[in-house]
Amino acid sequence: MTPRLISVGNAIVDVVVRIPALPERGGDVLGSSVGSTPGGSANMLIAAARQGLASIYGGGHGTGPNGDLVRALFERDGISLSRPPSPDADTGFDIALIDADGERTFVTVFGAEASLIDTERVEVSPGDLLHVSGYGLLERTNGAVLGPWVAEVAEGVTVLFDPGPLCGDIPPVVLELMKDRVDWLSCNLREARLLTGEMDAAAAAIALAAEWRAVVLRLGAEGCLVAQRRRPSAAARGTVPGPARGLALGTAARGLDAALVTAVPGFPATVVDTNGAGDSHVGAFLAALAAGHPPLEAARRANACAAIAVGRPGPTSAPTAAEVDELLAAHPA
Repeated sequence: MTPRLISVGNAIVDVVVRIPALPERGGDVLGSSVGSTPGGSANMLIAAARQGLASIYGGGHGTGPNGDLVRALFERDGISLSRPPSPDADTGFDIALIDADGERTFVTVFGAEASLIDTERVEVSPGDLLHVSGYGLLERTNGAVLGPWVAEVAEGVTVLFDPGPLCGDIPPVVLELMKDRVDWLSCNLREARLLTGEMDAAAAAIALAAEWRAVVLRLGAEGCLVAQRRRPSAAARGTVPGPARGLALGTAARGLDAALVTAVPGFPATVVDTNGAGDSHVGAFLAALAAGHPPLEAARRANACAAIAVGRPGPTSAPTAAEVDELLAAHPA
């Protein structure tokens, strides 16, 4: 069967404002409005769809202008919906503040996407890929429902968990429920530090690999680290020649045989807007896994996708598969 990507994350609307820098507490700063565009899990699904992966949104969406905007973008990129709009609320939004360096800061307001999810409407079959967002695991959203449901997802489904900026607010009991079932955890360095207390990227990757099956730690312009709990075979590991380096790092104190941490380099990029870069990375990584690429090759494609995305304004800036192929060809390993 053809693999499908199903996301039970939160698709929202980003209200994007460009500012020179964040103001001090009680201060003010002049900004310029960029407009509104789908964000959150919508970015990840759009990125995966543009890489050729059939994609389905299994989360909530509302009745109103925000819900209409999200659905219009999904229709444009061929993304299906597993449930009808919620009649009592509109899709939520966040205010995405983009500073002069392209870094983004969010203020999120939940809407229909945070309403109780009906997991019976989410059909996941062996061979599919399942995306879970940390926003959907909060106590205020669907943590009590999604945590136990993810823990029981059948083997043969590749489950990726993106903890997101509010990962420190996810109830620990929900995280514990999912640890033995999640195949990949994908996060940035700030999130890795919040989850582990480790400031060094490699140390954080090792600590995460001790708790989860495998980890992609996104490092922006530097690329990413791929950490796997046990040393895989060469065939499963794939190869990324050149400056990538593989380190077998002992984790006997955690009761594991070894953790393999591999640095997968990034690509040159002129940063315009980092909003949506992590989502683009996750979508491209999942699409590459679905296409049969080994994890390290999938991570390299994801790095290329994110490098293109940050050079464009707006969160829905993920490139097509052809654009990723062109960048990879221009920078052979």
